Parts: sequence; C-alpha cells; structure tokens
Amino acid sequence: MEPSASSPLELEAQTNRELPNLVRHLWRALAAAFVCWHMWSLLVSPPDPAIYRAVHVFFGAALCFSLIAAGPTARRLPGPLDLALIAVCIAIPFHYILDADGIEMRSFMGPSALDIAVAIAGTVIVLEFARRTAGLAMPIIAMIFIAYVFVGPWMPGVLQHRGVEWKQATVEIFGNNGILGTIVQVSATFIIMFVTFAAFLQTSRAGDYFNDLAMGLVGWARGGQAKVAVVSSFMFGTVSGSSVANVVASGTFTIPMMRRGRYDRETAGAVEAVASTGGQLAPPVMGAGAFLMAEVLGVPYIDIVKAAIIPALLFYFAAYVHADLHARRTGLHGLPRNELPPLLSLVKRAYLLSPLLVLIFMLFQGFSPFRAAAFGIATAILVIIVTTFTHRLLVRGEGPFAALVGTVEHTIASIYAALHGSVQGVLQLIAVCAAAGVVAGVIGLTGVGGRFAALLLDLASGLPLAAMLFAMLVALVLGMGVPTTAAYAIAAAVVAPGLIRMGTEPLVAHMFVFYYAVLSAITPPIALASFAGAGLAGGDLWRTSLVALRLGLATFIVPFMFWLSPALLGFGSALQVTQSVASALFGIWLLASATEGWMFRRAVPLSLRPLCIVAAISLLVPEGYTDLAGLGLGILIVAGMWWSGEKKVAE
Repeated sequence: MEPSASSPLELEAQTNRELPNLVRHLWRALAAAFVCWHMWSLLVSPPDPAIYRAVHVFFGAALCFSLIAAGPTARRLPGPLDLALIAVCIAIPFHYILDADGIEMRSFMGPSALDIAVAIAGTVIVLEFARRTAGLAMPIIAMIFIAYVFVGPWMPGVLQHRGVEWKQATVEIFGNNGILGTIVQVSATFIIMFVTFAAFLQTSRAGDYFNDLAMGLVGWARGGQAKVAVVSSFMFGTVSGSSVANVVASGTFTIPMMRRGRYDRETAGAVEAVASTGGQLAPPVMGAGAFLMAEVLGVPYIDIVKAAIIPALLFYFAAYVHADLHARRTGLHGLPRNELPPLLSLVKRAYLLSPLLVLIFMLFQGFSPFRAAAFGIATAILVIIVTTFTHRLLVRGEGPFAALVGTVEHTIASIYAALHGSVQGVLQLIAVCAAAGVVAGVIGLTGVGGRFAALLLDLASGLPLAAMLFAMLVALVLGMGVPTTAAYAIAAAVVAPGLIRMGTEPLVAHMFVFYYAVLSAITPPIALASFAGAGLAGGDLWRTSLVALRLGLATFIVPFMFWLSPALLGFGSALQVTQSVASALFGIWLLASATEGWMFRRAVPLSLRPLCIVAAISLLVPEGYTDLAGLGLGILIVAGMWWSGEKKVAE
C-alpha cells in the first residue's frame, strides 16, 4: 500500500489527527459495522450476490471519502464534494436493493437510462476511490482501457476490434463482467476476511511476537540484523495484503536495526523491500492473489497454497543467503546476546502463534478460506482473553473478579479496534479490485485477450522461450505501480490465456504471471516496495532499487524453472521434487555467491564469477543433463574456492 495515503498506519493517523472526536467515533462505529455485516453475510445469511458486491464496493468507497481528502491538504470534516460522492455511494447499492430483478432482466433486454446513469456514476466513483487510496497508477490504467473501447476500431494490428456501442460498453464495464464481477467477489469474500484476521492477529500482539521470534532465531548470527528482517518479513508477509504495507509495518522496526548494525542505507532498504515482497509469494494469503487465482481457475484454494510452498521457500533461502554473504564480505556481526529476547520468554509466548496455526490447520482440513479465517479470528480473541486475564491476575495482582471485569472490558475494546482497523487495511484492496474489474471488463468486451493470446502463440511457434520472456515483460510492466492483487488481476487477464493456449498448465501459467506481477514491486523504474524501503532508510531511490534487484535476482528465474518442470510446484514424484529442490538450492547459492562476489572466507575472483553464473543457471534449469553439468562445474568451483581459502588462512 502506497505510503502516500494508503497504509493502515497512515489512515489510522488521519483518523486520529484530522477528525473531531464525535466524527472519529462515528466513522469507527460505521467501519466496525461494515466488517460485521460482511462476516454475518459470509458465515450466516448470504444476500443476493449483486447486492452484496455493490454494498461492498460503494459503502467502502463512502467510508474512504469520509476519511481521505481529495487533495494533499488536511481537512477535519468531509467537504461538499466528499458529501456528494458519499450520497452517490449510498444511492448505488439501493438501486440494486430496490430493483434487483429488473436489473437482471434488463441485462438481456437492454439497459434503462437509470442503469446507464448508475453505471457511469459508479465507474467514476471507483476511479476516484482508487486514486485516493492507491495513487494515480491504477486509475490511469483503467482509463486507458476504457478509452481503448472507443478508439479500438482505429487501432492497428492486434489491438484493433470491431467497436462496441457506448451504452452496452458502459453497462458491461460496470456490471457482473466488470467492476462488480469476479475480482470484486474475491475482495468481498476472501480478502476482507483475511484482512480482518490479520487485524485480529496484530491486536493479539502476534506481530510483536513475530519480530521477537525472528530476533531469537537468527539475531545472534552473522549479519543478524538483515536476517531478522528476512525472517520477520516472511512471517508478517504471510498474512499481509501488500508489499508496501509489509515494508511499512516491519521496516519501521528492522531498518533502524540494520542501520545500527552498520548496514548502509540502500542495502537496509533493499533487504526489507525484497523480504517484504517475498511475503506476497508466501502462503497462506499471498497478497490476496491466491484467492483470486483459485476463483479464476476453479480449483480448491488449498491447491494454490500447496503449489506456492516450494517457490516461496526458495525465495527466502535466496534472501537469507544474500544476507549471510553480504555480512561475510563486509565483516558485519550479529546482535549482542543481551539485546536478544530470552529463549524461555519466546517459548512461553508461543501460544501467540496459535491463530495462524489454527488458520493453516483449517485450510488443510478442507474448510473454505473465509471459514478458516473465522476460526483464526475466534482463536485470536481467545488469545486476547487468556493473555489479559493472566496478566491482570498474576502480574498486576488483581483479584479474580476484578481481573475478569478488566479482561471483558479490554477484550471488547480490542475486538472493536480490530474491526475498524481492518477496514483501514481493506479500503485500498476494495478500490484496486474494483478498478481491476474495469480492465477485466474491457478485455472481455473487446476480445483483446484472445488476440494477445494469438500473438503469444505466434511467438511460441518459433521459440517458446521468447514467448515466455515476452509474457514476463508484460506482467512486470502491467504490475508496476499497482498493489499485488490488482497487478495479478490485470496481468492474468492479459497474459495467462495466451500461455494456456500455448500448452502451459493453467496453474503453472497463472503462477508464472503472479510471480512477475509481484516482483514488479522491486523492478525499476517503478519499484514501489524498494521506494518505500528507501524512504524509511533515507537512501537513494535508484540505488536501493538496483540493490533490491540484485538481491532478488534468483527469484526472477524461478518461474521459468517451474514452467520447464512443474516439480517445483509439487507436481511429480517425490524423487523428482526432491531433485529439483536440491539443484535449485545449490544453484541459488552459487548465483548469490557470484552476485555478492564472496564465497566462504574470500572474494570470488572476477574470472570465476561468470562460471558461477553458468553453473547456477544450469542447476536452475530442471533437466537431468543440465543438473549434472551444473553440479559438476559447481563442485569444481566450490572445491577450488575452499582449497584456496584454506591455503590462504594457513599461510
């Protein structure tokens, strides 16, 4: 989430600072009611899908317009423009509530004037909603696609389409195939429940425990400050919906710690940016992209989670190895033992992980994701109750009755804070999912996705690798400047159908697109996660981006690995999966050694680095003969470096 106006921390600050007490409390009450209505609808009494999606988007937009000003200047109360937008936001869902049957009937017979007016107003609202919460990138992309509907008949080559009547285009872009379509359905079900779960997890102080646990596990090691950033960002990122939000949340703790450990500003920002971006690739949430992928592919959500496990571990192995080699090269040490949390304290507080463990267990038991999240939320509330009561009874010395009363008061306040806090986290995701629906609607309306797929097929007929490289570049470009969920939604709509028509397995194609959409957060020239890390560290934007690109280099190769051999997604025999993982780990280590220029106790000579890269790529290509060639060359390099290092030490 962009630091400009979209992180939950900044929205909380705005709520506390800009609004009068009465308005602030009213906003929080409405926000909490908004989340409670979603939970009731999902778990108890589902309403009509069209009404549910409309309320989700436009009541969320109304909360946004009451909180976030149209411009950079602060204001204490919503202005006339905000009030007008809020009124429209409230009116649009009532159009669906009062005339749901008529709207469905007119979808076959042709829209009425009111349908067209609602569609135009709703589209404008969504674009402004996205602008206020996510910046200009997403609205600009959506407006380019809208313009394409009308100028497409005059476009050259693959971009040309026959044209669409404007009334039909307006209603289609807004309706069940566009803004109020599949992407918003995912936002209104899975995403809001998992963001709420993350808010309850933070309220139960699990977020603090993540940092303490990371420090206890790796803070003592060489370059421990960066390794803490890697581990804590992984744990927080598994439930975070945004690379930038992850940077802001964990980077405020890890980046100053790395700076105290003598890491330069650019490296500190880059380590946090890469580690936070990896959280979007890590189950169970995967930046909310996993839910959308499951919905699009029509497969169980748990299948997406299982396929993502090995690539996520490879990503964090690469980040950890880079942190270790950088520390070796620069002579950095870990944190002093007296600054680390005691092991006994960490063990006693391990129950704070129980909400996350319950969530994962329920998912693997086959529960729907939002029901698993509900169990996780219930567990987090139980943790709050037990922690508060125990603290009041044993630490503060209160009597049982006083401790019970205080626990009830604190628990109610914590639940209320988590409910309205989750809205502050979900507003941007609602906005970008709705705006991504514009793109999906235009692609379906104009058929450009099919023509793009034909272009990929033409490329693949001569050289499949060229088609995959082209798909990678398109996914990276489309993902730049937009949050994870929207980046994947746009790239998947444009690129994935072509990859599938090339013969790529649907899950492999979508994971390929998803990875590069996520990695766009650390890819110059618009590397949002890197820019956020640089801002927190006070470093240069471009240097931080380039360092982050080097640290994440191995991950840019991983999607090609599971395209060539899906064993890295868990497909195949145990032997195939084990061989692919082992060769990938060795290849990542060699590639990190080449890019960091260090191995064991000494620098890697410049003449040897290209050979390291050749051996690494050979190991990363999942073929038997390439693995053998890479293994042989890698062993020779490692043996030579080890022997020369030992000889140098002996001398």
